[in-house]
Amino acid sequence: MTDLFSQARKQTTGTGTGTGTGTGTLEQDTRAFLQEVRSCQACRHKLPFAPRPVINFAPTARLIIAGQAPGTRVHETGIPFNDASGERLRAWLNMGKDVFYDTTKIAIIPMAFCYPGVLPKGGDKPPPPECTTLWRERLLNLLPNIQLTLLVGSYSQNYALGKGKVYERTLDFRKYLPNYFPLPHPSWRTGAWERSTPAFTQDVLPALRAEVQQALYGK
Repeated sequence: MTDLFSQARKQTTGTGTGTGTGTGTLEQDTRAFLQEVRSCQACRHKLPFAPRPVINFAPTARLIIAGQAPGTRVHETGIPFNDASGERLRAWLNMGKDVFYDTTKIAIIPMAFCYPGVLPKGGDKPPPPECTTLWRERLLNLLPNIQLTLLVGSYSQNYALGKGKVYERTLDFRKYLPNYFPLPHPSWRTGAWERSTPAFTQDVLPALRAEVQQALYGK
């Protein structure tokens, strides 16, 4: 199983005081990284609006939520998962907004940081690959304390695990622990599958909540 999230973090050198580049402390490197990301224009020609990268993290985070890309509401507000999908995801996690948006605990880092636009037949476009190429390895190197990564949807799952089927991976989540917990994207399209799959509520969600608590608090 390809483990690209963990591989990138293992490339960090030293004792947790830098990013492997020797440029300063994690906090300094994080500020510099965010400044670079916020000025990025690499995908400008592909995007329907001016770039507005949306990521939420601090170097102390212990949990990654790796989603797809911001939707229109997230683009407008600059707040990740500030939409119906976020409400559903927080319900799955049994987590309030105070913890969900606590960057000292949780890093919300989608596969693409900007809203990609819509496909001709509806639905959001795939995350542009430029974000992964330009930023992902450096970003993961700023997160040395990660205990668990939630792979939310097909794009983050395929990046970390290789090609596969989202729902099958979700039900077979134990195969990917302790590093990963695969989940479907929490959009309305998942509702029918969720209602017709009692194992998701009875088995997956209790385990998800327990694994997240362990990652965040060691219990």
